[in-house]
Amino acid sequence: MLDVRDVTLRFGEKQILDRCTIQLEEGERLALMGPSGCGKTTLLRIALSLQKPDSGSVICTASRTAAVFQEPRLLPWCTAAENINLVLSDRADTMPEAISWLGRLELLEARDLLPAKLSGGMQQRLSLARALAVKPQLLVLDEPFKAMDEALHGRILRLTSEAAKNAAILLATHSEEEARALGCRILRYRDGRFV
Repeated sequence: MLDVRDVTLRFGEKQILDRCTIQLEEGERLALMGPSGCGKTTLLRIALSLQKPDSGSVICTASRTAAVFQEPRLLPWCTAAENINLVLSDRADTMPEAISWLGRLELLEARDLLPAKLSGGMQQRLSLARALAVKPQLLVLDEPFKAMDEALHGRILRLTSEAAKNAAILLATHSEEEARALGCRILRYRDGRFV
């Protein structure tokens, strides 16, 4: 489903990724762990074809891919419900499903609010709801749970694992707890590579 092979990337003199290879089969879950600035986000961006590596290749055969980035990336002129409904159909007949996703992510009270009126944690949950609503074959998550309090964190992790039960997941995280909760095998960063 996802084959990132021998990817190398430098920013000026700094080697960010050195011949990194990751493979993700249908339904498989993989967590990338390493210190801040080691290239986790960069590797996710390359896997999503949002950034071109200096060398290497990326093949993704997933028919539906969704991503949750560290920044929410919501449309500021759309309400919470509208942000989700955009990925469903942007028609009135799918709005009940969008509202249902808000309920599942404990955001029902925010349905008519613009993103600027939401806290950082609420914006992050809204981004997650939007990604899960796509019912992706491949779900790419870049530290999506970090702005949540402890009690909410556990509930949202469980919901994400269940809602994406058929999806392959590629997760960047600093938390082994998150990796375990999502059933991920872990690749750790060492010397420019995830091993």
